[in-house]
Amino acid sequence: MIEAKIVQITAQCLCKDHTFTASIPSTLLPLRASCCHCDSCRHNTGALYSSDTPWPGSSAEARESSLTRYKFSERINVLFCGRCSSPMFFEEKNGGAEEPPTYGVFTGVLKGEYPEGGLLVRIVEHIFVGDTLDGGASCWLRRPHGDDAPPAKMWLGKRGSSEEVDYPNLWPSVADLPAPDAKLAQDEIPIRCVCGGVDLVLKAGEAQRDHANAQEVDRGPPVVDPTSHKSLGTFDGCNSCRLSSGVDMFHWSFYLLKYISFPSQDEDGKTDFPNHSAELRAAVDLEEERGRDPRLGTLTYYSSSPDVQRYFCGRCSACVFYAVDQRPYLVDLSIGILWSPDGARAEGAISWSLGGKASHRQDMIGGWREGLVQAIENSAEEWRIERGYPINWRRTAREQAEREAAEKGETK
Repeated sequence: MIEAKIVQITAQCLCKDHTFTASIPSTLLPLRASCCHCDSCRHNTGALYSSDTPWPGSSAEARESSLTRYKFSERINVLFCGRCSSPMFFEEKNGGAEEPPTYGVFTGVLKGEYPEGGLLVRIVEHIFVGDTLDGGASCWLRRPHGDDAPPAKMWLGKRGSSEEVDYPNLWPSVADLPAPDAKLAQDEIPIRCVCGGVDLVLKAGEAQRDHANAQEVDRGPPVVDPTSHKSLGTFDGCNSCRLSSGVDMFHWSFYLLKYISFPSQDEDGKTDFPNHSAELRAAVDLEEERGRDPRLGTLTYYSSSPDVQRYFCGRCSACVFYAVDQRPYLVDLSIGILWSPDGARAEGAISWSLGGKASHRQDMIGGWREGLVQAIENSAEEWRIERGYPINWRRTAREQAEREAAEKGETK
């Protein structure tokens, strides 16, 4: 009998302050992961879902670590890095006070290398998809490991006790979704994390009206759809975004800071939010006793590079903004933190770049996530075609540039 090889699995946060390892027989792989699409998970990560798998390593090491704890529910805590925001474990109490909790590791913090090749994690189910109203990311994650692998099961609520959506069906069906060019249901969309410590407003209606006027003189921002005037929605596979959110594929939109405001007025009757990244950084850095605006709540940031600020909730870990000094008026906005009345994808405000190549996909190539990014790209394209969703203008421009570059290469 051939003895199973031992594989080391590593979970590490973005800033590398916290590292956990587990050594297990290769026969126990791939680990089985669950994607939760509930309102709380989306607003706890800033992503469109959370993804975790039972941690095969030491429970005591996780329990006794210096990770920050957020009380997610009566039975569940989220353990995250208070410095860089990376959510690392769900800590779940399954019985009485004397019974030790169990731990689920967020799949996004697992290293991408798999020494033996093959698949480290398999997504086997989607739960609480009904909370999304529009299906969220589940429409491109039904076959997360390609056509040759079993599809993931899907429940509208809790596994086993809610309505199951049989494969190959999606929920809701394409016929039950609004038209791709649907308008905003309301002008302002709350930007709010699960704990409420970050509570802001996206002035999406004002942004679209301004974009429409700018487009008339060919001055529309490069991240705004020239036809619908909605902001771009992307698929991002970069390592830093994955680690900071705990999710393998992140989704961003893009807004000028002037379209973000506080929900309440200050003593001068203003709701203005800082509209420059340097002003925002200075406002967040200000200590409370020195006049920090209380409406900033629990907003804090981690500089993953000298010129980058990744804003998140210091109490619950939710990703909020990505800011970089070279574009001081524009931020990446986490789509999962929006409370949009039309659903998790916020299609009234966002023009999704479906199909084509994900941003920073190279970070997922060469490791166990390579099949995942390819499956997401393919499924998103199939769903786009089925729904009649137009090819995004950014994808058209990128693919045209790639064709022209290839043609030039052939003529050399």
